[in-house]
Amino acid sequence: MDDAEFYRERGFGGTAGFGRRPALLVIDLVNGFTDPSSPLGSDLDSVVAATRRLIDACRAKDVPIIFTTVAFDGAKSQAAAVFMAKVPSLRTLVAGSHEVEVDPRLGMQSDDTLITKQFASCFFGTALSSLLAAEGCDTVLVTGATTSGCVRASAVDAVQHGYRPVVPRECVGDRAQAPHEANLFDIQQKYGDVVSVDDAIASVAAL
Repeated sequence: MDDAEFYRERGFGGTAGFGRRPALLVIDLVNGFTDPSSPLGSDLDSVVAATRRLIDACRAKDVPIIFTTVAFDGAKSQAAAVFMAKVPSLRTLVAGSHEVEVDPRLGMQSDDTLITKQFASCFFGTALSSLLAAEGCDTVLVTGATTSGCVRASAVDAVQHGYRPVVPRECVGDRAQAPHEANLFDIQQKYGDVVSVDDAIASVAAL
């Protein structure tokens, strides 16, 4: 019996489905993560390209598009001292620097929302949940980096806030394949629906 069958026998891996009002969450696809030469970076070219397809589809349907970045100044660095002790490379994400700017290939526009965070989940210490509620959203399309970190944390928090997390597989990436695949498997079994980017775009187009 493989892992998927084992979980299925025990009632895991159901489908939450796509709701009536989604928002697109583009997590930390900033230069510090998409540039492989950065201490925090990796090759996310295919993730950026797939996410841009989904952004364009969402824009055509007036789906709210929310970008996130991670940035630290003096006070916020102090608040995140334990996180930085675990990942010292986070110190490269200085507020106002090139590293914390959204990758220009994604085509962020002035009427998109940009949330600055200091920890993994996009919900922690931000106004994201209030923003989604104000927009009447019931579904969150979760994209970005990294799958095992901020994507997973945000998908878990999304379901805990009552939203349906949908994770387009091609639109998330990680520094290594093993944690990427393990966390996609776990998200699908317990927290959200892992789908193809084509299926996500089709669901948006059908709104």
